[in-house]
Amino acid sequence: MTGTIKIKYFTDKIERLCYVGGKSDWIDLRAAEEVEMKAGEFQLIPLGIAMELPAGYEAHVVPRSSTFKNYGVIQTNSMGIIDETYCGDNDQWFFPAYALRDTVIHVNDRICQFRIMEHQPAIEFQEVDQLGHEDRGGHGSTGKQ
Repeated sequence: MTGTIKIKYFTDKIERLCYVGGKSDWIDLRAAEEVEMKAGEFQLIPLGIAMELPAGYEAHVVPRSSTFKNYGVIQTNSMGIIDETYCGDNDQWFFPAYALRDTVIHVNDRICQFRIMEHQPAIEFQEVDQLGHEDRGGHGSTGKQ
């Protein structure tokens, strides 16, 4: 898929979306409001955008690698999935954050990132008694190094 994605901005206070340095296929998202959080608090942090994704695609939203180090927050749903039907004029994207320490996130801070992915193709499940392959040793069997 190549093409254009329609995007609506809810504020002029955040930088417009772009690829960072042209080296990553993840695109940073920014806090659209200043958010103060105490340890143990949950908040939906507005990202200041809505998009019309192409049919058959969804956005995967995850924290940036530095989000916890810089702000002490984790994403409560581990990874957010936004499908192409979430595209109304008021369907703003949010980052669901849980604070593990007191923190302040400022307007325009890069707190998460997204990429779009094609939907999984339709699949069927076939129940069998054996898979017929060699066992690898169970969960966590590849060792520490």
